Amino acid sequence: MKGRTKVKKEQDLGSDNIGKLMFTLAVPAITAQLVNMLYNIVDRIYIGHIPEIGSAALTGVGICFPIIMLIMAFSSLVAMGGAPQAAIAMGQQNNEKAERILGNCFTSLLIVAAALTAMFLIFGEPILRAFGASDNTIGYANDYLQIYVIGTVFVQIALGMNMFITTQGFAKISMLTVVIGAALNIALDPVFIFVFNMGVRGAALATIISQGVSAAWVLKFLTGRKTTLRIRKRGMRIRPKILLPVLALGVSPFIMQSTESLLSVVLNTSLLKYGGDIAVGAYTVIGSVMQIVNLPMQGLFQGAQPITSFNYGAQNFDRVKKSVRLLTTTAVIYGTLFWLALMLAPQVFVGMFTGDAELTEMTVWAMRIFLAGVFAFGFQGAFQNSFLALGQAKVSLLLALLRKIVLLIPLIFVMPLFFENKLFGVFIAEPIADITAALVTTISFLTWARRNLNRTKTEI
Repeated sequence: MKGRTKVKKEQDLGSDNIGKLMFTLAVPAITAQLVNMLYNIVDRIYIGHIPEIGSAALTGVGICFPIIMLIMAFSSLVAMGGAPQAAIAMGQQNNEKAERILGNCFTSLLIVAAALTAMFLIFGEPILRAFGASDNTIGYANDYLQIYVIGTVFVQIALGMNMFITTQGFAKISMLTVVIGAALNIALDPVFIFVFNMGVRGAALATIISQGVSAAWVLKFLTGRKTTLRIRKRGMRIRPKILLPVLALGVSPFIMQSTESLLSVVLNTSLLKYGGDIAVGAYTVIGSVMQIVNLPMQGLFQGAQPITSFNYGAQNFDRVKKSVRLLTTTAVIYGTLFWLALMLAPQVFVGMFTGDAELTEMTVWAMRIFLAGVFAFGFQGAFQNSFLALGQAKVSLLLALLRKIVLLIPLIFVMPLFFENKLFGVFIAEPIADITAALVTTISFLTWARRNLNRTKTEI
């Protein structure tokens, strides 16, 4: 039975019907990310509507986002480096190597979780101050963070190891990982926040309980009988020849997410300087809306990754090209439609998070500026993630650095010098960087693909 399961999954990933296969894998992944979106923003929705203190509490929790993103970035360092490597090994009919990759990644995530938990429990408050917390918001930020970081190990397992479920073709199981945790979080949030009157601490507690349940679900599956790759004791021993290539590939998504954390710090401090707490609160709402845009797109990328990686490992370049074309077309259409919605009706999205008139007015104005380049996300994301799926660590790393480090962060400091309205200068930096980075990434991928995906097996 075990052998039949392995053959079935490998035949599925190598199917000629790329569209049907991507649909089969992407729909559960997108559904999982839609639910994950609720997981991430439901705290903010409830917090933003706490009577009297909602706006200040929402801003305080927003200061925690760079730390939360950094914690998630470490799971990407390991998992998004390991999952494509495991899929390529499976495409090469080397499941033993794929299983060792799985085990090394699991051990690494446990080590990372312990280190991050200790660091943020000890240095949490000064880090929050450095990240833009004011005297009005530090209490809410610290209350949320000190509880949230206790669940770091659950985040690493639930997010990191779930990638190995998806990459084996078990998309529905992967989807349930997120659905179970998100549904529990949505149910617990109002109870802890309002019924038990715990405020932001209640939101954090609901989150870590939910993440713990998701982590347990992932471990149960990856140690059970249905999985193709299993966590085994012999595979958990760290081996440099296994782990170093994983980390080399995972550096790109790690930098993409950790620089998002750095970007949030730079934005928070600049916005606090030019617009005070209300400007930071506006960015908190805009960041939440960006997740509404990006997370379903990430589900699409996750659905395409196993197909692209498997067929690249099997040296079937025609299927690789079909996968990338379909992924790019779908992502661009989605990004463009969302861009239209944000430009025409930003107040609909802002109203989900706050009823405060002053914060709403500021956020609606800022959103049209800050998210003016959303239509380019499809090109940037599709080609960036295709580089990852194809194991192109160096190229992917350079492109990851381009948008945020090379372009956006310098622009945040430079653009206010050219405008009387300094806040406009800060916000306009984002679409300039988005469009420029998408153009460079598109040209880079098409150039690489022309050279490397037009070969036959006999030419390798």
